[in-house]
Amino acid sequence: MYDSDNQYSNFNNFPYDSSARKAEDPYNTVSDRNAGNVAGAPEEPKKGSGFAKKLGTAAACALVFGAVAGVTMGMVSRAVAPKSSVASAESSAAAEVMPNLTKTATKEAAAGSTAGSSEGATLDVSAIVEKAMPSVVAIDVKGEQQVSDFFGRTASYETSGAGSGIIIGENEEEYLIVTNNHVIENTTSMKVQFIDGKSVDAELKGTDSGADVAVIAVKKSDVADETKSKIAIAEIGDSNELKVGQGVIAIGNALGYGQSVTVGYLSAKDRTITAQDGSTGQETKVENLLQTDAAINPGNSGGALLNMQGQVIGINESKSVDTKVEGMGYAIPISSVTELINQLSSQKTRGTVAEADRGYIGFRGQNVDNEAAQKFNMPVGIFVYKIIDGGAAAESELQENDIITKFEGQSVSSIEDLKEKLTRYKKGETVTLTVKRPSNKGYEEKEIQLTLKGQDSMKNATAESESKDGQDSRDSGSERRNSRGDSGNRSDSNSGDNSNEDGSLFPFQW
Repeated sequence: MYDSDNQYSNFNNFPYDSSARKAEDPYNTVSDRNAGNVAGAPEEPKKGSGFAKKLGTAAACALVFGAVAGVTMGMVSRAVAPKSSVASAESSAAAEVMPNLTKTATKEAAAGSTAGSSEGATLDVSAIVEKAMPSVVAIDVKGEQQVSDFFGRTASYETSGAGSGIIIGENEEEYLIVTNNHVIENTTSMKVQFIDGKSVDAELKGTDSGADVAVIAVKKSDVADETKSKIAIAEIGDSNELKVGQGVIAIGNALGYGQSVTVGYLSAKDRTITAQDGSTGQETKVENLLQTDAAINPGNSGGALLNMQGQVIGINESKSVDTKVEGMGYAIPISSVTELINQLSSQKTRGTVAEADRGYIGFRGQNVDNEAAQKFNMPVGIFVYKIIDGGAAAESELQENDIITKFEGQSVSSIEDLKEKLTRYKKGETVTLTVKRPSNKGYEEKEIQLTLKGQDSMKNATAESESKDGQDSRDSGSERRNSRGDSGNRSDSNSGDNSNEDGSLFPFQW
């Protein structure tokens, strides 16, 4: 129970010694007698001296017994007492001897504990939020959606939405803001609200639907000097250095109520999810995502996911919504899209072009989503079913059976993506399409340039094309009827397959 050098662990080290006590005994009769002998002869003992000797001996024994009992009981008491009590007593004694040193050490330990708590994102992150909040903005968007009723009549109505963004840079004329593509797609106008609540109009720089990343811009001339003094460019971190279990902070315009903060941990890396486009219903597989239990709600999309140094390490993307799911949010690792963000930031800033001035390509196409791509071993993109005579595509190297994968260097995965981008381009502008073309080796990538044509020319080209298609369809129908007459009844499925060849399954035309 005690160390070997403890004075109470060895009876030989008790604070008394019988031999020493005996030498100092005042009842040492030999010594006393010698001291009182004048002639040197032995002195006759006085009356009662035997009783006095016995009494002295008894008193000495009692004294020795009392000392032994006291030390023994002290040892037993110390052995039975809890270690914490002993340690407390020793600590108190040490504190009395060195009070200043003890207090200093306590303060240092407390400071270390606080720092550890902040790094773990378990307590106070206000300093980190105060540093990062000026670089996060709220984005309010408006769009227009068309719907058709049972009788084929169409009507359009205005839509609105909210999201978040991160100020990632600036040039001489603009502040550059990164967000998600799904936040700003199919919009007619955008407004950015800064930390002080002031809002200004924003325009598109570039988007990439495949990566779900977009860059928008705000003119510096539209931003008040007071607001400029309050905003900041975000500090970008390295998402490749992240470790699962590290603390993270999400900031964004949750539910459109304004900026809010949630805290959690990095739950996993390299996650793959299947996301559904709210406007088209098309499912898209998104890979290489960060998973976190920090709450990410509608409106948080495009906002910042921060590390404990206040650096942006992710762009908030989405969350899993299900009654069986709790705390599964996702973000795009910032390091995986840094090059793309730089590319989009260098694009020309474009606003929405009036419909009469918009440019068109002139083809009929069909979406190739992930499911179709896997089933038919095709690239994801827009399958060019037919080139319209008189359109811009007819005067370019674009061919039928090409699959369009990029427009002006920006990924497109659907007709809707391409349509949204074309709303910002005027007729007469020259654009570049990236296509995958079938070959003996599979698909080869090619870049094709074409000059967009206006709506009027598209209408004329469409009318001529539809007239020609109608004649071809009638001729094809006549041949099918003759064929059925010659060889007997064919299956309805064959007839249906042939009817698809007139383009009825490919309604998109741009």
